[in-house]
Amino acid sequence: MNQDTVTIITLFSICTILFFSCIIKIVVGYYRKRPEIQKYDAGHVGFVVDTFHTLVSRLKEKERELEMLKKNAEEKASTIEIYNENIFQSVPSGVISFDCESRITRINSTAAKILGLKESNIAGRRHNEILNSPITDIIESKKTVERAEISYTTQTSKRIWLGLTISPLKDSSNNIIGQILVFTDLTELKAFQSQMELRERLSSLGEMSAGISHELRNPMAVISGYTKILSKKADNSLMPAIDSITREVAVMDRIIADFLSFARPTELIPYDVDLDELATSCIKAIKDRDEYGNISIRADKLPVIKGDEIQMRQLFSNLFQNAVEAMPEGGSLNIGVSTGDSLVISISDTGHGIPDNIRDKIFLPFYTTKERGTGLGLSIAHKIVVSHGGIIDVGVGIRDKGTTFTLKFPGEIIVD
Repeated sequence: MNQDTVTIITLFSICTILFFSCIIKIVVGYYRKRPEIQKYDAGHVGFVVDTFHTLVSRLKEKERELEMLKKNAEEKASTIEIYNENIFQSVPSGVISFDCESRITRINSTAAKILGLKESNIAGRRHNEILNSPITDIIESKKTVERAEISYTTQTSKRIWLGLTISPLKDSSNNIIGQILVFTDLTELKAFQSQMELRERLSSLGEMSAGISHELRNPMAVISGYTKILSKKADNSLMPAIDSITREVAVMDRIIADFLSFARPTELIPYDVDLDELATSCIKAIKDRDEYGNISIRADKLPVIKGDEIQMRQLFSNLFQNAVEAMPEGGSLNIGVSTGDSLVISISDTGHGIPDNIRDKIFLPFYTTKERGTGLGLSIAHKIVVSHGGIIDVGVGIRDKGTTFTLKFPGEIIVD
């Protein structure tokens, strides 16, 4: 029994009592004015009065029952409302409802968290005051959308992937009273898919690199040998040319070594690695170079992990080297860390940054924007991270400048 029904019954009972009260008053007044009737029919008057009192008592009892029913109905309605609110706030998907004018009527905590919303007075505001494109475009179109995937930039300038559904919101009479948006955060899933695709491509390129490296190493060894012979027999006028050949051979040898390092299957030799000490030594090696003296470095304390120290050293060296090379006129290098279910290490700089249109390519072998780069440094870094069960991602750096490389490892890698 709902609250409206209880209220109607209560009002009906009150009206009934008032009606019978009026009838009794009329009857009693009539008998009092007619003494002859009083003498003749006094027993009937008493019967009517007694009946009235009995009826009033029963009606009052029913009224108390109705009051209890009303109270129980209100408590039940309140319980259901609280229960529905708990469900609304607890679902792992973001849910936002809009009225017919595209004003936000309800939003759950998951939606606010995913979209990076911090305002407390969101309800009642227009959708384009709170949300960004392309969500606002979809809402304005009033179209039903099922299982769409979109790229979305939050109010905190974070780029995420959303899987969403938007449909008409209807009342109990099947009338459309607005729209409802339901979405989930696909960012980590998209990153995982991207990492898997990249891993497959790197595996194929690694096999090709191994063949190329072996084919190049033999002729380079011959060239190097003849160069040493010429340096002993040639006169001084030819020495600059011989030195130039020697330097280029050394460069080619380093490139071949990178090829082999990239192509070689990763075999971890895990033991306790103090990342803090390792990163400090890599930073010291950078600071000792004169050309990097105008770069400030700040680092959080890194934990001890179970991993391959040689590979981890190469990983940090490559990323630190990329960061300082991106800041030829000086800047800041920050190393941050957070622990919990996973180990997250961020390496941020204030350099020239990486354009959006090439971020998806930087981990590919042989892709480089440097004049004398091999394009294998970040590919090797990616391989090392993946071999330790982690993922590596790239984003914007400090104060929306430069670049941030984020390394995410499983929490089990941390040594207690």
